[in-house]
Amino acid sequence: MIERSSASDSPALHAEDGLHEECGVFGVFGNEDAAALTALGLHALQHRGQEAAGITTFDGAHFHSERRLGLVGDNFNKADVIGRLKGHIALGHVRYSTTGDTVLRNVQPLFADLDTGGFAVAHNGNLTNALTLRRELISSGAICQSTSDTEVILHLIARSKRRRIIERFVEALLQIEGAYALACLTNDMLIGARDPVGIRPLVLGKLGSAWVLASETCALDIVGAEFVREIENGEIVTITADGVESHRPFPKRPPRPCIFEYIYFARPDSIVGGRNVYETRKQMGMQLAREAPAPADVIIPIPDSGVPAAIGYAQESGIPFELGIIRNHYVGRTFIEPEQRIRQLGVKLKHSANASAVRGNRVVLIDDSVVRGTTSKKIVQMIFEAGAREVHLRVSSPPITHPDFYGIDTPRSSELLAANMTIDEMCAFVGATSLAFLSVDGIYRALGFNERDNRNPQFTDHCFTGDYPTTLRDQNGAALTSQLSFLSEIR
Repeated sequence: MIERSSASDSPALHAEDGLHEECGVFGVFGNEDAAALTALGLHALQHRGQEAAGITTFDGAHFHSERRLGLVGDNFNKADVIGRLKGHIALGHVRYSTTGDTVLRNVQPLFADLDTGGFAVAHNGNLTNALTLRRELISSGAICQSTSDTEVILHLIARSKRRRIIERFVEALLQIEGAYALACLTNDMLIGARDPVGIRPLVLGKLGSAWVLASETCALDIVGAEFVREIENGEIVTITADGVESHRPFPKRPPRPCIFEYIYFARPDSIVGGRNVYETRKQMGMQLAREAPAPADVIIPIPDSGVPAAIGYAQESGIPFELGIIRNHYVGRTFIEPEQRIRQLGVKLKHSANASAVRGNRVVLIDDSVVRGTTSKKIVQMIFEAGAREVHLRVSSPPITHPDFYGIDTPRSSELLAANMTIDEMCAFVGATSLAFLSVDGIYRALGFNERDNRNPQFTDHCFTGDYPTTLRDQNGAALTSQLSFLSEIR
């Protein structure tokens, strides 16, 4: 979910040049250690959001909530914190802020007391009509306590005249548009839901007699839960003491999961759509080697996300793989925030060239994506400075030519390198000897298809094609300016 903030001109946010997904969800029903299990699950999903985390539980009489800024391990590793989160039902969330300062009021799960009882919601994705709905709600007297689009869902549920909570929930979902994987908690139920085309992931697991909802299978693995199945696109599941019940309130549509889960977001050891993410990324690298070979002596990934594709490229091309760039995992955004002269060193703080693997060689540099191109430019320069004779940049996804409105923090089109330059111009900008991207059909081949089905695309791939799978209602009028503004504040 995307938050709005007054700190829209934060230079530290503009300093980053990568993709980020805002959140991950995890829920447990039917285990007395639900809070501890949820903390472990969130730890496995930490890659989906590093700025805040929260857990809400219900103990049969009362709801308990702990919401903290920072990493899961820094906030939910003490017995006293977990001890306050009593109950056999728990719901957790990790968040990546896309605009301005992270504030506690936006940390999820969001909770409200309704006339039907307490209700907590955790959301992965972004609603494309949230601004429109929010204005309508406020004009009719609603008081918003956060700047999150997720709060709109709570208001819609609260205003429903339906009797049962699941009916209210369905009525709310019928009014929202965009991407969402939701996990919700009531005093006797855990609810999971995916949008009608299934843009954001959500899976169901079993741990003994307990049930688990999670954004990725890696979170099931860490708690020892068995993977049962994915929640399907347009499906709502309710988990109670009686078991799991499926509801399908939407007309059936072909699924279109986000293709970036395979390229970047999902953890390599997760299974998404029946595909192992690590193996899929290797296949992308192999396909890239077939489409864009380069005369070179060594294959070097930009860590960490470029590693599987680089392994695949090396295997297909027969060129040796080397770790020519060493990543420092202990540098965060806050360290490079205060001064421009320090921010400009950001790449060197995070990545260092391994000169022994680079010097005198023709290098194929593998990355998973190029957004603004500023990081690529600095890393290409760093490899040349380490003694490379040539640097051939190869990217294991197609050029990003369109912004995202579904929970990925891509900037506006004017700031996307591929939307404003030809491949040759991009190559000159980053300073590489040559530059090539995986084709759109190529990425589909890596995923097991012959090509993209242009009439019924198999994935949500609008960043490459401009083919948005939902209505973008908030782009009309003043909402367009606001939406693009907070999308542009990350780079």
